[in-house]
Amino acid sequence: MSTNVQSFAVANLRRRPVVIETGGFVAGFDPSTTSPYINYATPLPGAEPTAEDVAALIEAFRERGLKPRLEFAPDAAPAVEPALLAAGFTTEAVHEYMVCTPERLAVPVAGPGTPVVETPVTDEDFTSIDGALSEAFAGEFSSSPEGTARLRRTQESGGAVRFVRAPDGGCAGGAVVSAPAVGTAELAGVGTRPVFRGQGIAASVTAALTEAMFAAGAESVWLEYSGDGSRRVYERVGFRPEGTRLYIALED
Repeated sequence: MSTNVQSFAVANLRRRPVVIETGGFVAGFDPSTTSPYINYATPLPGAEPTAEDVAALIEAFRERGLKPRLEFAPDAAPAVEPALLAAGFTTEAVHEYMVCTPERLAVPVAGPGTPVVETPVTDEDFTSIDGALSEAFAGEFSSSPEGTARLRRTQESGGAVRFVRAPDGGCAGGAVVSAPAVGTAELAGVGTRPVFRGQGIAASVTAALTEAMFAAGAESVWLEYSGDGSRRVYERVGFRPEGTRLYIALED
């Protein structure tokens, strides 16, 4: 499955407003932000970069004033991590990912107390979701007009956004899934505002988004998780551990 996940990473980065391909790498840039979580690179499956290839990739970031950074499934390109480490890159994190296929999907049964999952329609909905996810992830990123616009673009370009409405009309929690590519789709940003946790919101939006991608023709949906609590939530919906993804960057 690592090759499918890595092939998706390549296809997804090619959707960025600016794309640079060099030495077996694809780098995707969005001029609206300098965030390293939006502007990063990934290798082609099976890539075997030389020192010169890595240097050219670094230069593509440096000339834009950005930190050289990559995200990828190392099993799909085993030669890449050693080449990056030799050039001075350091590991930020290694995350496990999980995969769900149509026959494993378990949608929560609707009933009293089951969260009602909605599709955002208005600008207020998208803004509320962006703000709720910022709060859910403890300020790892700030809510912004650009973040709101990215959510809307994702939904309008074949992906999906889902959320559970809070009693005040805002967002209690939500998530987003990218448009399918190479038969799979990435579900990301599953977040619930702290005051609404423990109510089944994460499981409900995860199931709804996964179901939407299967209806759109995806053969699988994958996501990353952190901690046993998150893993158990996703397992209840039908996701199973499949591999790891590496986050690596060249610090100044």
